[in-house]
This record gives sequence, C-alpha cells and structure tokens, in this order.
Amino acid sequence: MTLSKFLSRGALLIVLLNLTACSMIPTWMDPTTWFEDEEEAEVRVLKPINAQFQPEVVWDETVGDGVESYFSRLTPVVAYDKVFAASRQGVVKAFDKVSGNEIWKTDLADYRDEGMLSSVTQFWSDGVSARLSGGITAAYQRIYFGSENGLVFAIDVDSGKVVWQSKVKGEVLAAPAVNEGVVVVNTAAGIMHALDAETGEERWIYESEVPALSLRGVAPATIANGAAIAGTASGKVAVVRLENGQVLWEQTVAAPSGATELERIVDIDSETIVFGGIVYVVSYNGTLAAVELRSGRVLWKREYRSYRRMTIDGNNLFVVDDKSQVYALDRRNGIERWSQSALRDRELTSAAPVSGYVVVGDKYGFLHWLDKSTGDLVARLNFGGDDEDNSVYVEPVVDGNTLYAITREGDIAAITTP
Repeated sequence: MTLSKFLSRGALLIVLLNLTACSMIPTWMDPTTWFEDEEEAEVRVLKPINAQFQPEVVWDETVGDGVESYFSRLTPVVAYDKVFAASRQGVVKAFDKVSGNEIWKTDLADYRDEGMLSSVTQFWSDGVSARLSGGITAAYQRIYFGSENGLVFAIDVDSGKVVWQSKVKGEVLAAPAVNEGVVVVNTAAGIMHALDAETGEERWIYESEVPALSLRGVAPATIANGAAIAGTASGKVAVVRLENGQVLWEQTVAAPSGATELERIVDIDSETIVFGGIVYVVSYNGTLAAVELRSGRVLWKREYRSYRRMTIDGNNLFVVDDKSQVYALDRRNGIERWSQSALRDRELTSAAPVSGYVVVGDKYGFLHWLDKSTGDLVARLNFGGDDEDNSVYVEPVVDGNTLYAITREGDIAAITTP
C-alpha cells in the first residue's frame, strides 16, 4: 500500500469518526460498529418503548477508574446518610447521599517504591492496585469489603480511616455478611471465614469442596437466625452456626451431570435469600429451589439458570437468568408470573425493586425500568453512554425512590424514579 493511499484511507476514517460523533451517518457507515457481528449489532439496538416517565439524574460523580474490564461485584452501599463506593485500584469514597458532595476519600493502593516517600510516589503514580473486589457492606459505623489479595478491610464511616485489615485464605470476590458482631467472608478457595467485627480476629472457618472447574465468582454469605448461610461451588447450600462454626446442615441443590467438566458446573454464585424461614437459592446449572431453613428440606424446585443475585419484593421473586431474561415468580410455590426477554443477551444485572418497578442495568450502560406487575418496559436511561467499556456491571442500590448506579469506569449517580 502506498503512503498516499494509506493517508487517504486514514483521512477517510478520521472524517467518518468525526461524523459519527455528530450522529450524522447511518449505522452501516459507523466505524465503531465495523467489527461487530450481526448478532451483536442486533442485540445492541434497543427497540422503542412506550415510556411512562423519564428518570432524573440528581447528581453524578466518579470513583477513581472504577473496575475497568475486570470481573468484579464491587457494589456501592447506602448507609448513615452516605453513599460508599470504591474502585478496584483502591480508591474508596463517601458521598452525601442527597447532594453527592464528597465527604472523604481513602486510597488503599500501595505506593511503596524503593524507599521513595509516599507523597512523592503518589504524585507520579497510581500505585500498585489494591485489587478491591468483594463488597461493600455497612454495619457498626464501618464499611467492610475485601480484595483479590485475600485482605478484608474495616473502615470508619465518618473519617475513612482503616480500623483494621485481616488476611484470609483465598480471593474475596463477594461482599462480606455482617451481623451479631461477626463478619463472614466467603472466598474463592472454598473457605468461609468468620472474623470479629470489632477487631478482625478470626473466630472459625468452614471449608467446602471446590471442583476442578468452576465459575469466576463466589456466593456471598447471608446471616439469619444465628447462622451463616451460603451456596458453594459444588452445588450445595451450607448452614453454619454463627457462634462457633458448627455445621447445622448441608443440602445438595444442584447435582453435576454431563460428560465434560464444563457441563458439570453446578456453582451457586449468587447470594442466598432468606425470607420467612425459607432459603431461596439458584445455581448455574439450572436449579432454583426453596429450602426450609430449619431443616434443609427442599420445598420446591424450578429450572432457571442464573449466577446473579435474586431479589424479593412481597410475594414476588425476581430472577435474571444467564441469557438476561427477567422473570417474576411467586416465591411461595415457584409459579412464573411473567417473563421479559426483550433485553436478552445484554448481560443484565440483578433486578432491583424500586417503587412499582424493578430496574436492571446492562453491558452498554443503559438502565431499564420494568413494571413490577407485568414485566413491561416502561422507562430507560442511557447512563453509561452506550459504551460496552462503561457497562452497569452490578445492580443499582435502592434507597426509597432513589437508586444509585455505578459503571465500570467509576461513574456513580443518584437517579430518582417518580
């Protein structure tokens, strides 16, 4: 190729990119879509909806560089009139939940560099990533979260100072559960650690089997009725006495089947939901079950595949499956009330109930409001800029009629629902 031809094509590309930015050219001429296959392009295009209202962004801020392209469930939390959020690199911030004003900022990245002073190093570098991934949970005037390095942190909610940090075995990929003076952390090594909420000292551990092949992720523990409840990578639900780590019962919910290791994946990667003395759990291989908390007896089972957190509102159990189809089930018997497949393959988050709706985020940065009773799409907000690198990667956090959403690039916003 001659230089003149190269320059001509380069110039054409620059012109097309400029036109694209101004939305003046059709999709087939948009260079940003040239490498998408037809199926991906079809998924990306949203069909028009009969919008019933327009969600309003009250404030928006940033939290470092977010989690970027890494696997993460680093979810914000609302507590003590603040919103707490963190980036994978190690930036942790507290915002006023009404105004969005930054209250404090803590940086957990490592700036040690051949004896250089920390302040000098920070000026030139972002430091070595703290690899924050599991969190955030608020309790006892502190926030708790963990890292892929196997560290668990407790930070004061008023000052942002680290109260303690503890080392555990395995990556902390899920938010800790905190109650009754105990912090329960489930790790990728198949070990559930119980730490003292005040000091971070270890109280007990529970070990479960981890198959040769499993999903990238861990089920967060749930604390209820004096017990820690969690799903395992081997398809079991384990209930452990919070006081001393004694195993009260284990129940196999999903059994491996198939000829290959891939087909035999039965991970329970989503948080178990405890409601009215019943444990609701869903596995990757297609088993959703209701289990009696006291005895471990399975009350009913249905076939839904998911690795996302289920949510409950009244008698509705909301499930987003592995194809990003949204379902509402009757939690008492598992009977399906409605389903919504218009957002299929958009890598939806879990469904967050707010007012009369449930809200899901997607991999292109959109938020979608579904009618809680019918599943109809009733509102939409382009929060992440229709950018796959800036997806809404965890479910929005709800506080009253306001939800707080965060993107991969660290954009966080308070959004109201009428």
